[in-house]
Amino acid sequence: MAGRREKYGQSIRGSRIAAAIAIGVLLGCVFAFLYPNGFFSPDPPHPLSKSNLQVGSSNCESTERVNMLNSENRKLSEKNAELQRQVRELNQKLQVAAQGNGRAQEQLVVSSQPQKAGPFGTVKSLRTNPPVVPDESVNPRLAKILAEIAVSKEVIVALANSNVRSMLEVWFNSIKKVGIPNYLVVALDDAIVDFCKENDVPFYKRDPDDNVDFIGKNGGNHAVSGLKFRILREFLQLGYSVLLSDVDIVYLQNPFDHLYRDSDVESMSDGHNNMTAYGYNDVFDEPSMGWARYAHTMRIWVYNSGFFYIRPTIPSIELLDRVADRLTKQPNSWDQAVFNEELAFPSHPGYVGLYASRRTMDIYLFMNSKVLFKTVRKDANLKKLKPVIVHVNYHPDKFPRMKAVVEYYVNGKQDALDAFPDGSE
Repeated sequence: MAGRREKYGQSIRGSRIAAAIAIGVLLGCVFAFLYPNGFFSPDPPHPLSKSNLQVGSSNCESTERVNMLNSENRKLSEKNAELQRQVRELNQKLQVAAQGNGRAQEQLVVSSQPQKAGPFGTVKSLRTNPPVVPDESVNPRLAKILAEIAVSKEVIVALANSNVRSMLEVWFNSIKKVGIPNYLVVALDDAIVDFCKENDVPFYKRDPDDNVDFIGKNGGNHAVSGLKFRILREFLQLGYSVLLSDVDIVYLQNPFDHLYRDSDVESMSDGHNNMTAYGYNDVFDEPSMGWARYAHTMRIWVYNSGFFYIRPTIPSIELLDRVADRLTKQPNSWDQAVFNEELAFPSHPGYVGLYASRRTMDIYLFMNSKVLFKTVRKDANLKKLKPVIVHVNYHPDKFPRMKAVVEYYVNGKQDALDAFPDGSE
């Protein structure tokens, strides 16, 4: 009996499962007929019904909404990009400011940092001071001009007014002949501005300054020469190295190919031989001192303040400030004498000297007119050398001698220098 009941129960369960399967299949058929696109499809089965019209209208509104959101998103993206650009610029300015502060501190403490000395003969002191951080806010107009003209942050600069027009023409024609692109005339009057425009010469006219303008327009060579120390300061603050040039100079090679750039100031010399240009031991004799009658002194002829290369460093700017200040307070002073005194005089009681590094240029490459007319033109071997520049600084008849230099070195006229005396008549 028990086995029969168990078999009967299993039969009932099987019937129930079969019935459930049949009902499932039937419901599936019904749903397949009523929802041919799926039970969860957003599209209703009857496209012409009222509900379908409502959904179509909703889709149009959604498209417009999406377009509007996309437009707003683009505007926000553009605004975000602009804000990011401004943030980058501010960060760069902060970095430059921090870098400038760090360099300033480095300049103050570099000599006090303890260091171990190396083996004998290997110790070298610091020769090249770091450059200042450029500050374009000092003179944005000049900064724009220099950005277009300068090569490797270097430029030749000459000051000129109408009094030196003829020499200025020889000056810039010689520069053009050599092919030097990075030069600039600081025009001190309107006539020179027009002259530069006519000859396609890059120029810069300073903003009005009564004190500077009066000297610039009416001053002679020495007065105008004194202005350069005030004017050059802005060039250095903008981060440019300047090869300052008087206009009584003929260029025969590119001077930038012959610079060392290891000092604050690299200048040509008024010396006429190796001793006078580079220094020598000069013995002073005082017989009344008996056994101690001979006193040894060190002598060197002065640097020429009409042709020197100056790097944008703190000592260089201090040099310009010192010279400009003294020339203002001592109007009868000669700018070249003041320039050399500030470079050479050491610190002593009551005076703090300038700690600027300096280098003397090769006197046969950067040649003054005494070297040329007294020595070089009379020496068969030296005559074969081609200098980088010739500065007619020792002779008042500058213009004819400049033209003679061009004839001799550029046009090959071998007797072009013969008619001139060694000195001035």
